[in-house]
Amino acid sequence: MKKVAAFAVAASLSSFALAAPETYIIDGKHTLPRFEYNHFGYSTQLSRFDKASGKITLDRAAGTGSVDVVIDAKSVNTGYPLFNEHIQGEDFFDTAKYPAITFKSGTLKFDGDKLVAVEGELTVKGVAKPVTLTVTSFHCMPHPMLKKDACGANATAKIRRSEFNAGKHAPYVSDEVTLTIPVEAVKE
Repeated sequence: MKKVAAFAVAASLSSFALAAPETYIIDGKHTLPRFEYNHFGYSTQLSRFDKASGKITLDRAAGTGSVDVVIDAKSVNTGYPLFNEHIQGEDFFDTAKYPAITFKSGTLKFDGDKLVAVEGELTVKGVAKPVTLTVTSFHCMPHPMLKKDACGANATAKIRRSEFNAGKHAPYVSDEVTLTIPVEAVKE
């Protein structure tokens, strides 16, 4: 009887250990990173990227994981096609040389079972800088339509565009930019 109980405990622990890390694929239709900045003191402008992809690995029990987000810089959407072209030029995103913006992290910060921050490296125009995304919401549950587990989060950080060689017109157009990544991802 003791052998059966020990086997059952060992089997349940080994299956837990194998099942703990979960991989989620970013849903590009519901992950539209955006950025906002002050425009000459008149208003706060909000633009987004229409294409993003990547992968998130979570081990909620251990409080660990990784994030790998790739943003198609050519998918920038300011709401004005002429400005989309302008912002893709050398002074800003320089998408001819640097078509992707990336965020990579191996450090997730949890407060209990709640994800609160993601520390990683943001690369824009070939310049990589450490950035901490503050997670303002985080939720995992079965997706009601896809019938698979899914997670979603909103994460935000303030960066200085001049640190990424994109500071033209600062300070008239603010150097500080708020980056927000609303992400939805479906379990692999």
